[in-house]
Amino acid sequence: MTLLSYQVLKTVADQGSFRKAADILGLTPSAISHTIASLENELGFSVLNRSKLGVTLTNYGEHLLPYVNAVLNSDESLQQAIAEFNGLKQGKVKVGCFSSVCTNWLPNVMHSFGKEYPGITIEVFQGTYDDVVYWIKNGVVDLGFLSVSSAGDIPIEPLYKDPLLCVVPKGSRNSTQEFMGIDEMRGHQFVTQRESTDADIQNFLKENSLDIQSNYHVVDDLSTIAMVAHGFGICIMPEMVMNDIPYQVDSYRVLPEAYRIIGIAVMNPEFMAPAVRTMYNHVLAAYQQEEYQKKS
Repeated sequence: MTLLSYQVLKTVADQGSFRKAADILGLTPSAISHTIASLENELGFSVLNRSKLGVTLTNYGEHLLPYVNAVLNSDESLQQAIAEFNGLKQGKVKVGCFSSVCTNWLPNVMHSFGKEYPGITIEVFQGTYDDVVYWIKNGVVDLGFLSVSSAGDIPIEPLYKDPLLCVVPKGSRNSTQEFMGIDEMRGHQFVTQRESTDADIQNFLKENSLDIQSNYHVVDDLSTIAMVAHGFGICIMPEMVMNDIPYQVDSYRVLPEAYRIIGIAVMNPEFMAPAVRTMYNHVLAAYQQEEYQKKS
């Protein structure tokens, strides 16, 4: 088995098509098909299901893919180390993030990083907390942004304390208080998200015995707030999410006060590839500079 065969398998799995993989890798579809056939012959089992609808991994292929990712990541690390020895900063960094980091933080980080290290490419994967955890553990991404509570056993460096807010329809609350307490929340219908979408909100609800009943179970932040804006209930949302929201709603700090802690996570902090470590340190420095400016 060769690095090319691993790259072909990963690309076919990502694209779900021999032809799309061929276009990306600069090969012919027949070369892709031949490489996969040779790989399966050498392994002794099938790694792909072929159908008119496309190509998917078999159960064996699903279990093999994290090891393929590890081999490809190791080769990338080797190439980056060689480039670093030659005084060059180059390579690729794959970053996993959830929605509000993707819209609020990542563009500025990518711009500043790109100016300083034009030879390093950043590839972004956006999903839920559970997606980012899976991607980090299985080598799909090199590092990721998570909340501390969702990171589990993945080492994480805290960056930002993001307050939780209670979001209500515009003008629906007859109170001048800046906070909204648990008892007041109990009298409302909630719009909730799946647990994998925001573990910190689910933890807040459980810790405060808010055993809510909801008819609305959505996935993304914007849909949740849209439902609230149209009067279908209230929701708990991190403050960062509320930046540039197009819907008319009111938001209040929750009481007791609660936060999610956002951080940058990497599976093996002591063994990052040079480009990954450069990106990791750049994010830490950018956050520290931002905090310094807030305090000045």
